Amino acid sequence: MRRPSIALLATAALVSAPAAHAALSVGAPAPDFTADAAVGGQAFSFHLAEALKKGPVVLYFYPKAFTSGCTVEAHQFAEATEKFKALNTTVIGMSNDDIGTLKKFSVEACRNKFAVAADAGGKVIKDYDVALRFIPGGMADRVSYLIGPDGKVAAVHASMDPDGHIDAMLKAAQKLAK
Repeated sequence: MRRPSIALLATAALVSAPAAHAALSVGAPAPDFTADAAVGGQAFSFHLAEALKKGPVVLYFYPKAFTSGCTVEAHQFAEATEKFKALNTTVIGMSNDDIGTLKKFSVEACRNKFAVAADAGGKVIKDYDVALRFIPGGMADRVSYLIGPDGKVAAVHASMDPDGHIDAMLKAAQKLAK
């Protein structure tokens, strides 16, 4: 008898997954981090505290690069990048994929518009308590945070459905800008 592969089990779990959870609530301090990231296929070091000096940051967690829902979400964030920039808001996605994978993802799915960060060790995913609880290996749940320049969570949207994250974060960034 053949045992199902981990990838097959992960995909099945994602398809049948319950609603995402958000560990940090509005007003909570957002844990600072530095991570390898990529935009337009080029690697760089992303530091949350440095990005917050320029304005709010949308930090969105997603399960796995190049999966259908994560690609849809990346395309939607890419299409909205100019709207976020107009609100002086930085967008960065994060998963436990390695930086090599994310260099490709930043070009193909993110369309060179915004950065994605590698959390291969799962430390940031753990600090934000957004790990998918039913899949071993540190895969992130689909949760979006708007972090204000003060380093506190200004808004949260948690749903395994990629639709809705961009609108929720745009509305929150607009509200924060007022």
